[in-house]
Amino acid sequence: MPVLILVSVVAVGFVGFLLVRGVDGETLLGASRRALLDPTGFVVIAVALIAAFAMRAVAWCRLIERLPFGQALAAIHLALAGNHVLPFRLGEPLRVTSVVRRTEVKMAEATATTVLLRSADVAALLVLGAIALPSLAAGLIRPIGVVIATAVCAVGVAALVHLVRLRSNHGGRTAGIRLPDLVTVALVVLAWIAESVVVWQVARWFGIELGPQQAVGVLAAAVSVQIVAVTPGGVGTYEAAAAAALVATGVPPSTALAVAVAVHGVKTVYSLAAGAVALVRPDPSIVGRLRMVRPLVARSAPVACSGPIVLFLPAHNEEPRVAAVVNRAPDRVGGHPVEVVVVDDGSTDGTAAAARAAGATVVSHSINRGLGAAVRTGIEYCRRAGATAGVFCDADGEYDPAELATMVEPIMAGRAHYVVGSRFVGRIGRMLPHRRLGNRLLTRWVRYVTGVPVTDGQSGYRALSAEALAAAEVAHDYNYAQVLTIDLLDKGFGYHEVGIGYSFRRSGQSFVHLGHYLKQVVPTVWRQLNPGRDPVASQEEPPSWIIDAGSVASVPLSSSPACLSPGVAATTAPPSETSPRTTEARPKGRRRTSTRAMVTVRAPKRARAPVPALPPTVPRPMTPANRSRPKEATPTRRTSPHTGR
Repeated sequence: MPVLILVSVVAVGFVGFLLVRGVDGETLLGASRRALLDPTGFVVIAVALIAAFAMRAVAWCRLIERLPFGQALAAIHLALAGNHVLPFRLGEPLRVTSVVRRTEVKMAEATATTVLLRSADVAALLVLGAIALPSLAAGLIRPIGVVIATAVCAVGVAALVHLVRLRSNHGGRTAGIRLPDLVTVALVVLAWIAESVVVWQVARWFGIELGPQQAVGVLAAAVSVQIVAVTPGGVGTYEAAAAAALVATGVPPSTALAVAVAVHGVKTVYSLAAGAVALVRPDPSIVGRLRMVRPLVARSAPVACSGPIVLFLPAHNEEPRVAAVVNRAPDRVGGHPVEVVVVDDGSTDGTAAAARAAGATVVSHSINRGLGAAVRTGIEYCRRAGATAGVFCDADGEYDPAELATMVEPIMAGRAHYVVGSRFVGRIGRMLPHRRLGNRLLTRWVRYVTGVPVTDGQSGYRALSAEALAAAEVAHDYNYAQVLTIDLLDKGFGYHEVGIGYSFRRSGQSFVHLGHYLKQVVPTVWRQLNPGRDPVASQEEPPSWIIDAGSVASVPLSSSPACLSPGVAATTAPPSETSPRTTEARPKGRRRTSTRAMVTVRAPKRARAPVPALPPTVPRPMTPANRSRPKEATPTRRTSPHTGR
C-alpha cells in the first residue's frame, strides 16, 4: 500500500505539472482573488456538497433500514477521500468496510447495496449528461457510451438480484432490507444536480455564467470519463473532460481548463477534509469505539453489611518489604475487623514466609502470572470471604496501609462503590520524572476514554464495595489499572477519589516498561470498549477456567447475601484472553462429573462462564490476638496446567 500511494503521488504530480503549464495563470489568479472576496460562494459550495452526499446517505439507509444515517454518510465520505488518494477508484471498498466495522450491517448487505447504488449513480449521470448536453454526448461519449451503459446495467442487475436473494433468505422486511423505489432513484438524481452547483459557482468566479443545464452537463462529462480512474481522483481525465464540455458551451479553451482545475481542486479539498472527519466521527470510529458509553442509570449506594474489610497485597519477590507493609495495616476500621491477605504471585524468594511471619493470610500462585491475575485472585478471595469492602495496594511499601480508613470511608458512607487513592491529589514523596510524565499521559487517556475527571489513572491503592467486588472483572493478567476502572464505570458503579501519600520504592524493581505496558493494555481496552468484536467474548460456550494449583485460597463463597443489592449475585471473574484455559475431553453422550461444586457466574451486563468453587476452609479474621501467629489458607493441591506439578 505505501508503494501504491507513492506511485500515485508521483503520477498526480506529473499530471498536475502538465495541467499547470497549460492553465492561464493570470485567469486562475484573478478567479482566486474573487473567490477570497466572496465567502458566500464557499458557503454555497459547502451546502451543495453536503446536501449531495447526504441524499446519497439517505438513499442507502432506505435500502438498509438499520444503517444509521451518520455512519452511512461517514462511509461515503471515506470512499470519496480514498478515491482522491488511491488510483483505480480503490477507495470504494472503504465504503463497505466502514459500515461493516462500525455497524451491525453484514458484509453481503453492504456490498450488494453499495454496488447497486453506485451503478445507479453512473446510470443517472449518463442520462443527465445526454439530456443536458446532447451534442456533446453524441460526439464525445457515444463511442464508449454503449459499452459503459451495458456494463453498468449488467452490474446493477446482478447487485439487484443478489439483494432480492438476501431479502428472501432473511425474511424480507423483517431483515431490514428494502428494494429501491422511486424515492431512492429521485435521491440519486437530485444528488448529482446538487453537486453540479459546485461547477456553477466556480465558473462564476471566472466570470462565466453557466445555466443549470450546462452545469449538469459539465459535471456529467467530467465524472463519466473517470469511472475507472487511473490516477487518484481521476486527475487529468477529469480536467480534460470538464474542459471539453465547457468549450462545447462556448468557453475559451484556456479559461475552460482553469475552471476545470479549480472545480476539481475544490472537490478534492472537501473530500479530504470530510474523509478525515469520517475516520473518527460518528462514534465508533473506523477502528472501533474509542470512548466508553456511559450507563444511563448509575448504581444505587453501597449496601452496608457486617463482613470484614479485606486488604490484599499483590506481591512478587517482595521479601524485604512485605512484612513492614503488613504490620502497618490497622486491626479494625469503622467497627469492622481487617484481614490482611498477601497474594504471592509465584515469588522465588521468601515473600510468602515473610508475609506469614507478619501475620498475613497467604494465597500463592504456582507460577508468576502477572499483577492483573494477582488482583483478580484477591478480588475472588474478598468475594468468598463476604467482605464489606475489598482494598488492595502494592506490597512494595509505596502505599501506606495505615490510610485504609481513608480509602473505605466513601464506601462505608454510601457515597461510592469504587474508590481510588490519588497520588496527585495527595502527597508524593518522590516520583521519577519519566514516571510522572507517563502517569500524567495515561491518566489523560483514561479521562478521555471514560469521560470521568480521573486524576490518577495508574494508582496502586483502590477499594471496592461488596457489589463492585461481585461484578468486577480484570480483563488481562498483565495489569489492572485502566481495565478495572473502565469495567466498573461501564457497569455504572460510583467513582470517588481520595488523596493519599506515595513514597518511591527504596529497593526492588518495577515490572512496568512503557512499550510492553502499552502493547498489553491498549488492545485490551479496545476489546472492552468493543465487546461485540472480541472473538473470545463472542464465544457461545467459552471453555471452563481450571484454576492453577494454589491460585486462590480455599475460601467458600460467602453465604451472606446482605452485602449485595437485590438481584446481584456474587460472581467470579472470567479468565482473560491470556489466562490459562483447559478443556476436559469426554466421550459423546456422557455428562462430565466432578466432585467440585460450580459457581454460576452472573453479572449485571454480561453472562459469565462457570468457575469451580473451592474447598470450604475459611481463615479467621485478623485480630490483635492472632496477628502475631503465622497462618496460611492452604489450598488443595492440584496439577498445574503450566508446570505439571
